[in-house]
Amino acid sequence: MSQKLTPHEALIYIMVTMAAVDREITNEELARIGAITRHLPIFRDFDNEKLVPIAEDCGALLGMENGLEQLLERVAQALPPKLFETAYALAVEVAAVDLDIRQEELRFLELLRDRLNLDRLSTAAIERGARARHTVL
Repeated sequence: MSQKLTPHEALIYIMVTMAAVDREITNEELARIGAITRHLPIFRDFDNEKLVPIAEDCGALLGMENGLEQLLERVAQALPPKLFETAYALAVEVAAVDLDIRQEELRFLELLRDRLNLDRLSTAAIERGARARHTVL
């Protein structure tokens, strides 16, 4: 578990962590993660058979002492800076799936933003875009 993550693994770790941060991973969140890995261009060459083992590895890391801090560090090391906003956007997509963003999810987004050194204007734009995509009648 101490080897460096691939960018795909890092992005999946972010999505799984967002789903798990409120201690309740819903079927909708799992479905969204699966849909993201099947359809977004960033995952074009990703083998979806690896999704469950990667998610399990993420859960094991989160279960360790200081797991969240270790996860954020490993993700930041694995991702090139051009994917920092992508990582944040994927976290927001998972958070928005149930249309009820909880305090734990907001705190994780804040930690992620700070760890990836994203500015508030960019993250606000990402969040607003997600709100627009997930608005219902």
